[in-house]
Parts: sequence; C-alpha cells; structure tokens
Amino acid sequence: MQDRNNQARPATPGPGGPGRGPGGPGGPMHGMIFEKPKNLKGSFLRLLGFLKGDLPSILLVLALSVLTAGIGVVSTRAYGLAIDQYILPGDLSGLARLCLGLLALFAANAAATYFQNIKTVEIAQFTSKRLRETLFGEMQALPLKFFDTRSSGDLMSRLSNDIDTISGTLSANMTQLFSGVISVLGALGAMLLLSPLLTLISLLTIPLTIVLTRLLAGRMRGLYKAQQTKLGLLNGYVEEMVSGQKVVKLFSHEEQVKAGFSSQNEELRQTGTKAEIVGGVMGPLMNLINNFSYLVVAVAGGWLILSQGVVTVGVVFSFLLYMKNFGRPLNEIANLFNTIQSALAAAERVFAILDEEPERDAPEARGDVTVEGDIEFKNLSFSYTPGTPVLKNASFFAKKGQQIAIVGPTGAGKTTIISLLTRFYDKEGGEILIDGRLIETITRDCLRDNIGMVLQDTFLFSESVRDNLRYAKPDASDEEIERAAKTGGADAFIRHLPDGYDTILSDNGSNLSQGQRQLLAISRAVLSDPRLLILDEATSSIDTRTELTIQEAMLGLMKGRTAFIIAHRLSTIRGADLILVIDQGEIVESGSHRALLEKGGFYARLYNSQYTTGLVE
Repeated sequence: MQDRNNQARPATPGPGGPGRGPGGPGGPMHGMIFEKPKNLKGSFLRLLGFLKGDLPSILLVLALSVLTAGIGVVSTRAYGLAIDQYILPGDLSGLARLCLGLLALFAANAAATYFQNIKTVEIAQFTSKRLRETLFGEMQALPLKFFDTRSSGDLMSRLSNDIDTISGTLSANMTQLFSGVISVLGALGAMLLLSPLLTLISLLTIPLTIVLTRLLAGRMRGLYKAQQTKLGLLNGYVEEMVSGQKVVKLFSHEEQVKAGFSSQNEELRQTGTKAEIVGGVMGPLMNLINNFSYLVVAVAGGWLILSQGVVTVGVVFSFLLYMKNFGRPLNEIANLFNTIQSALAAAERVFAILDEEPERDAPEARGDVTVEGDIEFKNLSFSYTPGTPVLKNASFFAKKGQQIAIVGPTGAGKTTIISLLTRFYDKEGGEILIDGRLIETITRDCLRDNIGMVLQDTFLFSESVRDNLRYAKPDASDEEIERAAKTGGADAFIRHLPDGYDTILSDNGSNLSQGQRQLLAISRAVLSDPRLLILDEATSSIDTRTELTIQEAMLGLMKGRTAFIIAHRLSTIRGADLILVIDQGEIVESGSHRALLEKGGFYARLYNSQYTTGLVE
C-alpha cells in the first residue's frame, strides 16, 4: 500500500465506546486489576539475552569486579597485620612501607572502578538501544487490532519509560551487583581462613535474611508492576487529552479533564508510595540484622582473645572488617531489590508486546504478483468483537477499471470492506479474490504496494511537504512530486507556503487547513500510481469550488484503475459503475445510480433524504 499513514479503522465504535480512547475513562484499561509478574525468571533470562551482544564488555566488567574485590580482601587483611606486626611491636618504618603499599592498591582500585563504570554505562546504553529497536520494529509488524485495544500513551510509556527504567538499573546497579557478589565471596573465603568458628557464628543470621528478602521481594514485584502500568495509563490519558484539546475546550470540559488527571495521578502516587515504602524497608532491616551480628562476633572474638589465646587482636579486627565487607554488599544487594524488581517489571511489560502475534503471510504467499484489478468478495463475514458481526455474507464483483461506490449509514460496515481488502484485518469467513487469486496467496507488502488510499482523516509527518509527498514513492524525483501535486490540486497553495515544497509541517500538518491536508493526501495517492484506489470521503474536507477543480483530476486518476469510493454525499458517486448499499453489515442493494433510484428501495430513500435536506447538488 502506498499511502500507509492513512489506515482504515473499524466502522463500529471501539472497545472504549464512542468518543473514548482505550486508556480513557470507560475504556478496557480503566480500573484494571494488576497482577504480579507471571514469569519473573523468564523475564530475567530474556533480558540477559539482550546482553549477549556485549559479552566481551561484560567479561571485562566482571574481571574488573574481581580485581577490585581482591584489592578489598588484601587491604582488609593488611589492617589486621598492621596491628599485630607493626603497631603493637612499634615498628614505624614497617608501618610506613605497608601504608605506601596500601596507597598503591587504592590507586589501582580507583582506576579499575573508573573503567568499570564506563563499560557499564556503555553496556546499559547499547542494551536499551537494542530493546527500543526490537520493540519499535515489533510494533510495526503488529496488526491494527492490537492498537485498537491499547492506549497510545501506554505503548509510548513502554517504549520510553520502561526501557529507561531498565537502562538506568543496568547503568547504576550492574557494577554494584557484580562487585557485591564477588566481595561477598572473597570476604567469606578470608573469614574462613581467619577463623572457622567466628565465621559460623557470623552466618547464623543468614537464614533470617533470606526469609525476609523472599517475603519482601514478592510484595515488591507486584507493586512495581502496578506502578509501571499506572504510569502508562497516565501517559495515555495525557496524550489523549492534549491531542483532543480543541474538543475539551469546545465543550468546556477542562474541570472534568483536570479531575480525571488528578484521579489517575493520585492512583499513581498511592501505588508508587506503597512500592517505595516496601522497597525502603529492606535496607534498614538488613542493617539491624548486620549490626546485631557484629555485636555477637565482637563479643565472641574478645572472649577468644582473653580466654583462649587462639586469635590475635589483629585477626579479630580484620575479621570484623571482613564481616562488614560481607554484610555491606549483602545490604546493598538487598537495597537493589526495589530497583531490580522495578526493572524486571518494566522488562515484563516490554516483553509482553514482543510476545504479541505479528502479521504473518502464508508460506505460499508470493511477493511478485502483478495486480490487474479484478476484485471479488464471496460470502465474506467479519466482526471486531466476537459475537457482534460487522459484515454478514457480503458478496460482489468489481471488474478492472470500474468505480465501486460503497454507501450506507454510519457504522454499517463500509470502511470494514476496505480494511479487509487492504488486509488491515483478516476475514473470518468467505473469500477475497484478486484477479482470481486468493488474497492470502499475495504478501501484504505486495498487496499494499498496489493500493493507494485517501481517507477522511489525513495524517502528515513533521517533515517537509516534499518529504510527505515522497512517502508514497521514496525514489520519486522533484519533478514527479510537483507533477503529482499539480494533478492533486495542491501545487498552487504549496508554492504560497513560506518555503514552498521545503516548508516543514507542524504536528500532523497543523499549520495547514484541513482542506490543504486533504489535497496533500490526494497528491500523495497520485504519486503512488496504484492499481487499486481507495477514496474514503476523500473530498469531505474540501470546499465545493476546490472539489469541482479536482474532480477532473480525480477522474483521470481513477481511469484504468479499480477504485473504491466511500461517500456520504451521494451526488459525488452518481457516475460509479457499481454502487453497493450496506446496512447493518449486509449488502442490501447493488447496481448503478439510475437502476437503484428506479428500484425505489433503501438507496432511493437515502438519496431523496439528502435531496430534501440540501445535501444533493
């Protein structure tokens, strides 16, 4: 499809109800009950998978962690030796030499830590880059039905906030985690060498630490998952209200919008406060347990010195320092649990999108098919919501080069036919044939490369006018672009813009009128030179004079192409070769304009009602 930024949408109200976005009040995301992560281990292992590309850097960080931990073990023992061999005997020269050696160790430790931090930041940034690219690429492959039930703000939150949370955790805590684990192992080995008895005494509190950690970790996972989800909902609400600001002001709903924001903001505050409170309990509890353990070991060590004589003052001093080096990393790791849990909750939200089923072509689908333009629908049925059919046994045949008009009341299923033809959605029953070939045997890219669309809701990118037109044909020359703009009736107003074709458009072309945006969309369809043309209320936003100006160009564009025209203004489709009249998902009438009027049925009543209200010219 050439004009891919204009995508067909359901003709029926979305799941959130009329006028409500998926994340807004009344939508399916509002008032959700949040669950704890279902597969914490799986999310952790999958996150490790994104780190594989940085394995050499990770090994370097690990080696530097071993080096810094080793320096810590050696320097800690040196303090005890200083007491036993130099301070108590009064050997000041030996003490000075030891201090110089320690100074060299400290300098090496500082250099290793510096490079360790640099590599950690690089790993975190490359990982977040891969995550963003993977997630964004996956979102491009997802079907439209996925986006129909998701808030765009929530999706943006997963792409930005959740990945930033993962990146921040890796950047700030990876080094601390590596060094902490290695320091714990190094300190434990040194403690065993100094005194197995004191080591046993110091480890008596470990079971209590493990139990408390497991209890708090489970609680934190659920709270941080809920916090990330609430943040996504709030972002969705903000995005929806900002984009709909004109409607908000028109109906004077500022106070209701502020109340809605305050409500969701308060929910986020409460959830975030609970998460941080539970996460903050871990550190103080570990400190209390560790300080109690120090007291017990100090008393036991003093007793061994005074009554047994099996250890020296320097040994007990070093042992207490090792205990601190053993307990401090454990305490830090415990304190990391809240951020780690938050990162894993964020990772699970990201992986939830990656696990969605993307659009897939059938194995036998071909991408080199030349579309001529014969279209046939056979007993087609479809529903957006199970049990609520939008199309029921729809059948028709369109010959190459014919103009097929689709008319009917709002929500009858007109746009759904287009959505199925473009395979934005897949049919539930029946067949769609293109030149006698099942539509499933043609790849989506090949099919859409042969389709040009101009919809009522035009979307333009924040790029130049020229680039917006070139979106339909990336290799188009400037001459081709300008020729298409002339044919589509846009050239005249483009040349009056400040920088002509190089004028940068604001958000969705907000610095243009609705009619000008529509003319650009028409010109973009002209440039795509499609075999199938879809016009969904293509001239609804253009004044009568401008519409008359481009009617001849539109007829020229449709000549030789199969064109589907959705129109509410029935006077614009009187020349169509075939008019399909849809009501409540069924094609109730079909034929030419004159034949349908002579029949005096649904179409005739619809046409005459417009005539009496002045909508027919």
